[in-house]
Amino acid sequence: MHLGNVPRPGTREARPVLYLDVDGVLNPEAPTGRFTEHTVGRLTVRIVADHGAWLRDLSTHYDLVWATTWEEHANQYIGPLLGLPPLPHVAFSTYTPHPGDPHTPLLQIPRMRKWAPILRHADGRPFAWLDDVIPWTIRRQALPHRRAIRLIRVEPAQGLTRRHVNSLDRWAAHLSRRTRRGAPP
Repeated sequence: MHLGNVPRPGTREARPVLYLDVDGVLNPEAPTGRFTEHTVGRLTVRIVADHGAWLRDLSTHYDLVWATTWEEHANQYIGPLLGLPPLPHVAFSTYTPHPGDPHTPLLQIPRMRKWAPILRHADGRPFAWLDDVIPWTIRRQALPHRRAIRLIRVEPAQGLTRRHVNSLDRWAAHLSRRTRRGAPP
């Protein structure tokens, strides 16, 4: 499995990107703790202030980008609840497949719909991705690029935890050390 002809993650020296999903990550299915419920149209979202603080801290190491089917609406409905400034987003609904996108098995197209747009958006930058759905095929394709890609699957019932944030902090520090030594990410 390979990434097609998209720019290889880690081939551009730049701050890493942190791609953020909403549902199952920042809006868990069955959270415990101090989550508050908010109504967004006909939806109920569960948000905890800790997530906003953690993401603001992570923004010192990463460029935060929404990678959610909420797309630009995450800035209107989710970001303000977390105390985040408007963030760029990956456009999934308008993405047109490109020749050379990574190979996607036919039966996995719905589950892998985010992969090519994220790779194209990263444009060679190292990145981490928080999501509750990261199929095995994506993990296999990313494996040869593990120095420049950090895939973090979040349990959708619980959402983002301090353990995930600590892992991202360690990875950002590792990337920084490699960059200072002049090694590729």
